[in-house]
Amino acid sequence: MTRPIPPASTQPHVAILDDEPEIRRMLADALEEAGFRTTSFGRATEFEAALKRMTPDVCLVDLGLPDRDGLALVHRLALESGASIIIISGRAQVQDRVTGLELGADDYIIKPFDPTEVVARVRARLRKGRGDAERGGHQTARFNGWTAHFDRYLLVAEDGTEVPFSHAEGEVLRLFLESPKRLISRAQMQESLGGAAGESFDRAMDVRISRLRTKLGEDPKNPTLIKTIYGAGYIFLGDVTWT
Repeated sequence: MTRPIPPASTQPHVAILDDEPEIRRMLADALEEAGFRTTSFGRATEFEAALKRMTPDVCLVDLGLPDRDGLALVHRLALESGASIIIISGRAQVQDRVTGLELGADDYIIKPFDPTEVVARVRARLRKGRGDAERGGHQTARFNGWTAHFDRYLLVAEDGTEVPFSHAEGEVLRLFLESPKRLISRAQMQESLGGAAGESFDRAMDVRISRLRTKLGEDPKNPTLIKTIYGAGYIFLGDVTWT
């Protein structure tokens, strides 16, 4: 029996950017079968032009693009869009994965892949996004001279200096701000943020926390806000007010 597809307005929208037509078709078929809307692009210029008219919930981005550096595009998306970003690439080296996460990607899938895995990763990102929206609807938090605007992905200092943060960094920051002065273990982070537990997840968290510390002006050798409790997890030591 064919499962009824929900109305377009209720379907999450996934944008696919890959220069290989076979991969675009395979991803679109798997995602649409799972109940998603998809729009596919073979070139970065077409994708960027379309972003002026559409707001996808998730972007699947290949790094090996013919007309643009994929990592630079990921960084721009992380800073300018509220979409979750999942890199899909044949680059399997650890440094490529680390760089992608540092530049703001939420996840990294290596080719060749099983389409069902991609569908599962997309669903995990969307569940996380819904969880954020359901926690009272608060989008602004003040702490230690900073104001975090989660609707704009922006940190504002007391002197008015604005520091953008990525969607991925915002997930970690929100987790800390919602549980100040409480130990958050790696297992709790994995459960809350999604993704497979293991070395890749731990490295992703290390990257995001390091970048948050830099943006908050923390001394990397002696941070005062985000403290590492070795072997246990992290504690955020600020006083937080949500509005």
